[in-house]
Amino acid sequence: MTAIAVQEATVQELPAHRVTQARIPLTRVVGVELQKMFDTRSGFWLLASIGIAAVLATGAVILFAPDADLTYDSFAAAVGFPMTVILPLIAILSVTSEWSQRSGLTTFTLVPHRGRVFTAKALAIVLVGVVSMAVAFGVGALGNVIGTSIAGTPLVWDMSLPHVLDIVLGNVLGMMLGFTLGVLVRNSPGATVGYLVYAFVLPGLAALLAGYQQWFADLQPWVDFNFAQGQLFNGIENAEQWAHLAVTSGLWILLPLAVGLRLVTRSEVK
Repeated sequence: MTAIAVQEATVQELPAHRVTQARIPLTRVVGVELQKMFDTRSGFWLLASIGIAAVLATGAVILFAPDADLTYDSFAAAVGFPMTVILPLIAILSVTSEWSQRSGLTTFTLVPHRGRVFTAKALAIVLVGVVSMAVAFGVGALGNVIGTSIAGTPLVWDMSLPHVLDIVLGNVLGMMLGFTLGVLVRNSPGATVGYLVYAFVLPGLAALLAGYQQWFADLQPWVDFNFAQGQLFNGIENAEQWAHLAVTSGLWILLPLAVGLRLVTRSEVK
């Protein structure tokens, strides 16, 4: 028997050992994504601004609102307004930071399945949104107690639990819109400008068009996500309004997000 034949026979007799790495749990990936939101100075101060804005808005209501308006709804509305702007920006940066800070190569090397990374980012965003709104409502409740005590007016709790949940859902959907813009654009300045145009320019243009064109006034609840989302903050009252929200969420969030995720999974990360 030749040396080559002996070597081949020896190799065939050796048992095959395949080393496989355990899959990183999704909970750990979510934890890492939460930590990354605090790592940068911009992310840290955006998250810190949630508490700062809540305190400032509460103080403004106590100082400047008439005594008759010192109700929980007034405090919640004042605290909630800056949340609708800050939270989507946090969602945008949670995605675009992978490209702007060139950390995407490391992230997608450690977790090659990009879908799991973006699922973890989405879960982290929802968690931050819910916790932030809980903090905001807590600060508003404290402001309501302090404000009415100072003014000597009755303590009024005029927000129902369903309305509170609607407001939380509205802010979470706003964050998911920011997340969608981040996935589509993958550039911090571009996605931020896109969101600011959506939040502050498009509503005025849509209202102007609806005021002059009846066909758009009838169509607006079905195509204008900002309009449908605003119904959540006012309190949704019927099934048709929920249908408006579902349709516009599909048009503005689900469909663009599906396109963005497909592009991300096929793009080269440098």
